[in-house]
Parts: sequence; structure tokens; C-alpha cells
Amino acid sequence: MMKTVGFWVGLVVATVGVTLLAGCSKDADEGKSIAEAKAEAEKMDVEALRAKALSYKEAIVAKQKEISELQGRIKEIPITEALGEKAKSLKQDAEALTKSLGALKDRFEVYYGELKEKKGDLSGLDL
Repeated sequence: MMKTVGFWVGLVVATVGVTLLAGCSKDADEGKSIAEAKAEAEKMDVEALRAKALSYKEAIVAKQKEISELQGRIKEIPITEALGEKAKSLKQDAEALTKSLGALKDRFEVYYGELKEKKGDLSGLDL
């Protein structure tokens, strides 16, 4: 039992560490304000807008995968441990990832919308 708990704690720590080190795509900045993103997007040409939207899409897809994997681990927690620290920690991680995903999607929509307005190529940018 303790070995299993230790394994899961180690796995969560490793996952969070890798996520923090890797982050999302270097061009996808979830910390950028929507106003900053809009101002930047208005000045960009269609090629730059497409590249920026694509970087956000890649970050979104990666974040969705992380959330899915984390939700799978949460579902594996036995009912008897559902209120324990491990479960709480995993749920907090899932909430943080979901918030991050929302921020990425909001910024993606800015660049995607501007690209659409400028009649740029939208192929492959569906979420």
C-alpha cells in the first residue's frame, strides 16, 4: 500500500516538474493580457497570425492531454482515499490545468479571430 502511494506521489511530482520546466509552447503566453494580445494581433500579418494561432493550438492540445491523463489518475483513486491528500492534490492540479487551458483558449481566439478577419488560412486550426 505504501509503495503504491509513494509511486503515485512520485509520479505526480515528476509530472508537475516536467510541466513547469517544459511549460507550453514558447510562443503561447497565457500570462499575456487579452488587451496585449489584441494589440499585438492587429499589427501582425496573416503568416504571423497563423503561426501564433498554431502555437496556441499546440499548447491547448498538450494541456488537454495533461488534463485527460490527470483525470484518469483521479478516477483510479479508490473510494476510501477519495478525500485524502493525494486526491485533493490531484484535483487541485486538475483545476490549475483547466484554468490554464481556459487562458490559452481565450488568447487563441484573439489570434484566430484576427486571422479570420484578415481572410487568412484557417485550415488545421480547429480546436
